[in-house]
Amino acid sequence: MARRLTLDFLKTESASGLILATTAAVAILMANSPWAATYYGFIDATFTIQVGAFRETHSVLDWIKEGLMAVFFFVVGLEIKYEILRGELANPRRLVLPIVAAVGGMVVPAAVYLAFNAGPGGATQGWPIPTATDIAFAVAALAIAGPRLPPTLRVFLLTLAIVDDLGAVALIGLVFSEGVQVAALGGALVSLALMALLGRWRSAPYLFYALGFLLVWAFTLKSGISTSVAGVAAAMTVPIEPRKPHRPGVLEDFMESLHPYVAFLILPLFAFAAAGFSLEGMTLAELASPVTLGIALGLFLGKQLGVFGATAAVIGLKLARRPTGATWAELYGVSLLCGVGFTMSLFIGALAFTAEYAAAQVRLGVLMGSVLSAAAGMAVLAWAQRRRPDEA
Repeated sequence: MARRLTLDFLKTESASGLILATTAAVAILMANSPWAATYYGFIDATFTIQVGAFRETHSVLDWIKEGLMAVFFFVVGLEIKYEILRGELANPRRLVLPIVAAVGGMVVPAAVYLAFNAGPGGATQGWPIPTATDIAFAVAALAIAGPRLPPTLRVFLLTLAIVDDLGAVALIGLVFSEGVQVAALGGALVSLALMALLGRWRSAPYLFYALGFLLVWAFTLKSGISTSVAGVAAAMTVPIEPRKPHRPGVLEDFMESLHPYVAFLILPLFAFAAAGFSLEGMTLAELASPVTLGIALGLFLGKQLGVFGATAAVIGLKLARRPTGATWAELYGVSLLCGVGFTMSLFIGALAFTAEYAAAQVRLGVLMGSVLSAAAGMAVLAWAQRRRPDEA
């Protein structure tokens, strides 16, 4: 079951990455075309949601970021829990390499960003932006560039990216949650406790889980804490045990049913709303701003140095072994692909910067770093695959 879910995940993520690239390109083209007013009018349009005492007014972009993306983080949480209990993260011996690689892939990009932004004119609050890896884009690039690479390499990338996601969610909760409303936070915690109790009811209708998730989300939104934390926390309450013998568990049911909607609807919609930025009036100074360079080089240089450096160190110290069948060149190519930050980096950037000029620099930096990382990683993997001894 674990292997089947992993393969299904990789297949869905590969297709989703191509759709994300298309929607992001359409957003950038629209933002710099005669339809720019239509594009910005759509993402900036505000509307109100009111259910009883709950009343919130936000723009379309903010509703996608704080509403729909909570479902994305719920699925991320389900995947993390599944991997810990049943998947690759369940084997401690296999955990060392991807965990250390993920940590290196977060620390070094943050250091690169701060190196550009620690001085006058810098913006230190953006340091978490280049720490993220976009699973969909990275897996899609790996599938295109290396269709005959060993499966262990794909599992290594997937596990590393999941650990990276967990770290990114933790950073979002710690760094970008301000002005916490204690009463609303208490409501979120009580709702989480009710969801946990619901997990003990083996035949609980799935609608009850949906209602519980909505309660946790609504209270979290009111509390001032990022709703991404609510998504992951709610996922941790979903039981993994099957309701009937030889059937998928509740958690697996949610993963399989929700993942296509997230991959093919929510993430492309977020990419369309968050990726567009105008090049009009953008000067060379803005292209070379500390924020733009810090993000771009953090993703492109920081990620590859952090991931590959940590991987080489752990293997060199004999604390872990290389993924079976993988060469050093292939591991370096995967390290490059980890610099594709796109979705998570844009999400963190939207939390870190609100001014439009800074947001444009964030999007430009994420785009530059992600494109460079994807192109270089795919080139290295294609070259390494041609040199494989079994392909000679």
